[in-house]
Amino acid sequence: MTRPKVILPGRTFGILGGGQLGRMFAMAAQHMGYKVIAYCPEADCPVSQVCMKTICAPFEDTDSLVTFARQVDVVTLEFENIPAQALEKIQSQVDVRPGASVLHICQNRLREKSYLADHKFPVVPFEKVTGADELKSALKRLGLPAVLKTAGFGYDGKGQKVLDSELEAESAWQTFGGQTAIVEQFVRFNQEISVIGARNASGDFVVYGPIQNEHRHHILDLSFAPASVTWTLAEEAIDITRSLMESLDVVGLLCVEFFVTPQETLLINELAPRPHNSGHLSIEACPVSQFEQQVRAIAGLPLGKTEPECGAAMANLLGDLFQAGEPDWVSAVSIPNVHLHLYGKRQSRPGRKMGHLTALARWADEALATVKSARELLVPSRK
Repeated sequence: MTRPKVILPGRTFGILGGGQLGRMFAMAAQHMGYKVIAYCPEADCPVSQVCMKTICAPFEDTDSLVTFARQVDVVTLEFENIPAQALEKIQSQVDVRPGASVLHICQNRLREKSYLADHKFPVVPFEKVTGADELKSALKRLGLPAVLKTAGFGYDGKGQKVLDSELEAESAWQTFGGQTAIVEQFVRFNQEISVIGARNASGDFVVYGPIQNEHRHHILDLSFAPASVTWTLAEEAIDITRSLMESLDVVGLLCVEFFVTPQETLLINELAPRPHNSGHLSIEACPVSQFEQQVRAIAGLPLGKTEPECGAAMANLLGDLFQAGEPDWVSAVSIPNVHLHLYGKRQSRPGRKMGHLTALARWADEALATVKSARELLVPSRK
């Protein structure tokens, strides 16, 4: 058996995408002695402020993609909304981890759900719909309420709508512009958890989680670890994540989001082939963060220890927070064991992720209470 190639410090990584996940990846890579070149259509993106070089061009620009690929030793990604053709073009020049086939599945809800169902992974019951009449028929079979989702390019609750009656089907379909969609059975769940797996080309596997998540307006609001689930359920979630990474042959990171039903069963909600917002707490809580782990996985290095050394919690900081003026950073970080991360985004707007806070404590519930208190102190009117 040929040993996979190891990319040693001093070499160059390429990152596709310019957001905060790429920024934190680049910072972790530089700590380990690597150089990073980013490819992003937007100028002055968060990753451009910390990496060696940024190629600013559309993902459809074949010449720029080839130029980028020839300057790096391996490529990874920080978000899914990249044309698969772009990844295939880069992959013809240099290794991409995870590869184009993984992205092709994970960036489209229909392909993702179909893959999960076809490979016997536990998934929310769903049907493909291509028209209003088909949607009405699917609602009869799946029952109400149900959730209508665009097949492609959805995140943070975008491209989805809860349907409470068949009468809503026609107007909902028109809102979606007639594009292919899926309709899912509405799941009443007790908890949402995520598990972030890391796997290298040798097949070695480590995991973060389960991490428990709370959403507000379909955007992740709070995460804490360890999640309040049984050991049996935690092991099952980890086993599913490992099996999925092996099935998809993921080299890099994969986040698996689960619903925990009242019957204590797991249903996969979504996959993300990259670091995940819920894993930000690993920066302070774990010996090796999810971002350093991404570096290790794509470089072929031994994977690092992931077990949290204490309870941890993370609170997202959205653009809404900035509407009342400059947040009170001093008060928030004056609380012991609270850490501030800002992403360098120039403009704030409601719903936009501008940064996050993490807090550490002996127990997860203590960390959660602390990080919520720290975030409340950021609002000037609450002083």
